[in-house]
Amino acid sequence: MLPQPNQATPIDASFTLSEATSLGGDVAFTTAIRWVRGVLQGSTGFELAAGAANAISFTLDPSVDAAAYRLTVDAAGVRILASDADGAFSAAVTLTQLLPAAVNRRSLVTGQDWTIAGVDIEDAPRFGWRGVMLDVARHYMPMSDVLRFIDVIARHKLNVLHLHLTDDQGWRVEIKRYPRLTEVGGWRTESQDGGAREVGGDGRPHGGFYTQEDLREIVAYAAARQITVVPEIDIPGHARAIAAAYPELVVGDVPQEDHAVWTRWGINETVLNIEESTVEFFRNVFDEVMEIFPAEYIGVGGDEAKKVQWEQSASTAARMAELGLANADEVQSWFIHQLDEHLTAAGRRLYGWDEILEGGLAPGATVASWRGIRGAVAAAKAGHDVIACPDDKVYLDYRESEHPGEPTPVGPVLTVADVYAFEPVPASLTPEEAVHVIGAQANIWTEHMDMARVVDYHAFPRLCALAEVAWQRAERDLPAFEARLDEHLAVLDALGVEYRRADGPRPWQERPDAPGRPVTLESRLALVAAMTENIA
Repeated sequence: MLPQPNQATPIDASFTLSEATSLGGDVAFTTAIRWVRGVLQGSTGFELAAGAANAISFTLDPSVDAAAYRLTVDAAGVRILASDADGAFSAAVTLTQLLPAAVNRRSLVTGQDWTIAGVDIEDAPRFGWRGVMLDVARHYMPMSDVLRFIDVIARHKLNVLHLHLTDDQGWRVEIKRYPRLTEVGGWRTESQDGGAREVGGDGRPHGGFYTQEDLREIVAYAAARQITVVPEIDIPGHARAIAAAYPELVVGDVPQEDHAVWTRWGINETVLNIEESTVEFFRNVFDEVMEIFPAEYIGVGGDEAKKVQWEQSASTAARMAELGLANADEVQSWFIHQLDEHLTAAGRRLYGWDEILEGGLAPGATVASWRGIRGAVAAAKAGHDVIACPDDKVYLDYRESEHPGEPTPVGPVLTVADVYAFEPVPASLTPEEAVHVIGAQANIWTEHMDMARVVDYHAFPRLCALAEVAWQRAERDLPAFEARLDEHLAVLDALGVEYRRADGPRPWQERPDAPGRPVTLESRLALVAAMTENIA
């Protein structure tokens, strides 16, 4: 079972689902009941209607901690106690995991014994934020694939989907006030064919975007699985798609290439200017984003904003003097502060990558620490909440082995065991500081993942390990985890997930046409240390 419950005691009894089994409970848990009934009905064929005395019952119990649950299986049935919808849904997922893996099939499975072994479980997550970032900007993912991905992460008790919606290579969210963001910024003429810097393009246009109704459907679908969708609009850097649509928003008085949506991977130097009209443009963008996404946290990116254009621009220098800004780090900090004020006034919280620490952190900001743990330590010591997502531990686009067939290998090797060994709370934090580490998250950057089956390959089973890290409180036991993972692969098979096998890629998963750019872990750590010197 993944993630493993924190406390489970076997009972010398069992319960078998049948045509006579009833399922129901407190109206507060309607979402969990509806979801688990749908899962069980599809594979078992049983109606599982509510009854006067439900064999599978969900009961509201205020004595159970928030997000926790108690689940008991004995000869009488399955009894679930929780005090909130989060706990009830986690219990529902656990119930499916106690059944044979075939329960995850979407149509009737015949000849299967649906017996559940007796057990008494008391369980609660370690972190309230158990997340995964999905980059749908580099490669657009059709909505049906996003919904399927939500289904799979829900089975792992992950509860945050961070959607990276904009980047140099595409703008994927409809903003009705500014239609050119998707009309022009939503597609590119081709894509770089691999990770090596010298490779050419594939000659194939790529694009797509989500309408506001699409995104509302994604939000509702995720909410029915107790998953919060956190949107990210990445500014002030990663702005080439913005520049293609509205060139007046970027620094315009420095030498640069054309403003077409970028067709290369890496970091483009295009940045937003700091005129009040540009800030107002993005206040309006975020107003529409907040109408779509009810999440408390709203992502503003803030990462990898190359400051060279600000430093070379006469108009930026004049504006800096007007605002009393001393250097380019303060320019980025000022820009993020404007967004923080706007989001805070709307009752939301700004969420950004750890570069937002540079030049001074906005008062309400929550930091996603991706460049090692230095950002996590700095933010937590300053009293800011942190999501731990260091690239050397949880970047699932990184290659999984030295195998020559790894598809478009980039970054250092990152194995399932490496992800499982990840500790989100830096040891250097005091207990008072450590409470600011509110979650852990894996990040899936899709430069080299042009379809859902490729995302499957890179994400799983490493994402299973992250789910365990974010949920479990016990000391790590790699052999025990690996044994449970071997059993869990049958669940992934039933869900149709094309995960990476332990012995490497299958021939059709290789990409000999798209060379990568692998690096050693040592060189990557040295680069990260240099990049984060100014936030130490």
